[in-house]
Amino acid sequence: MLMAASLVLLMTPGVALFYGGMSRSKSVLNMMMMSFGSMAVIGVIYVLWGWSMSYGTEDIGGVFANPFEFFGLKDSITDADGNFIAGAWGYPNVIDIAFQVTFAIITTALISGALAERVKFGTWMAFSAIWVTVVYFPLAHMVWGGGLLSGSENGLAAKIFGTMDDGEGGLVAQVAPIDFAGGTVVHINAGMAAFVLAVIVGKRIGFGKTAFRPHNLPLVMLGAALLWFGWFGFNAGSAFAADGAAGLAWVNTTSATAAAILGWLATERIRDGKATSLGAASGAVAGLVAITPAAGSLSPVGSLVLGAIAGILSALAVGLKYKFGYDDSLDVVGVHLVSGLWGTVAIGFFATKTGLFYGGDYKQLVIQIVIAACALTFTAVLTAVIAFALKPLGWRVSKEKEARGIDEGEHAETAYDFA
Repeated sequence: MLMAASLVLLMTPGVALFYGGMSRSKSVLNMMMMSFGSMAVIGVIYVLWGWSMSYGTEDIGGVFANPFEFFGLKDSITDADGNFIAGAWGYPNVIDIAFQVTFAIITTALISGALAERVKFGTWMAFSAIWVTVVYFPLAHMVWGGGLLSGSENGLAAKIFGTMDDGEGGLVAQVAPIDFAGGTVVHINAGMAAFVLAVIVGKRIGFGKTAFRPHNLPLVMLGAALLWFGWFGFNAGSAFAADGAAGLAWVNTTSATAAAILGWLATERIRDGKATSLGAASGAVAGLVAITPAAGSLSPVGSLVLGAIAGILSALAVGLKYKFGYDDSLDVVGVHLVSGLWGTVAIGFFATKTGLFYGGDYKQLVIQIVIAACALTFTAVLTAVIAFALKPLGWRVSKEKEARGIDEGEHAETAYDFA
């Protein structure tokens, strides 16, 4: 589990490289700093109240847990005798804390791709702190911490389709929502937040008129490779044991990702006449996103189908920003929101135990749509509130800084010294 946590932590520098390569040369450092800034801010906040809000036992309305119950990780690591406290999965609780903080970090960092080249670094840092507290921690609690979007007896699934005995003297939902590693908590969440911010913050100067080309495609490919590598910690690690479930998640992750690359490249080839390296890297991420909620529920063949469709859908979706006029700079909406929604809903079709295509009925599909819709609405409303609340700080750098380059304007640095 510590290895899995380390792999997931590596994913955020992977995001920095992926996004940095997709930016223009005068903006690459700022783009990478937004990821590293999220690592710093959330690494502190999670210790103070993030763990308590996400996985505390004092549930507040099924939305979040008491942030002061385990504030500063009190009573979370060792007991009064100095012995390590066992967590829900049998190993010491502190290991689970290590694993979960990495998810909070990367979810926030993913949003930054929609804001490339135009946002004040200080405002981004303030947003990261507020958003992870108001949006991410509650959603993690709702889905994974026994809240409204979980399979607990008090969740929406139980209210819709009733409860049953869990075999241990308690009650659970008859049909539980499935989010193996973060389709709702991570990707729908980050993708919807990115869309809201892109609309509120506004477009880059020249959007729709200037070609914003990636300045370093090898950097993008390296970032995608690190993301794929780290994603095995993300998905296989979410089995919480070195067992067959982890092995299935690993194989499904590889299968879906490979198929998504082919789906994206085929779409490019038919539409544009060429298959690109940026398409291969983006297709890999689309497949990884789509399989994240489904990694423990699908067969490898089902994962191939899921991934191929994700690659096609996201390849088509990244062009919507030009049609509808929102500047999702690095395609967070087209990749993470679209493939995250597809992966979450597709469980209702492809899950080997409860999916429609495997003899199940409609109930799993309904529950997957419900949790996706709830996550979309929750994130959209609260992200908009936060974005408007931060307007007095100022979201945008000056036009001069944006034109000259945000790296120099915000950090007094440039990525490449040509002097």
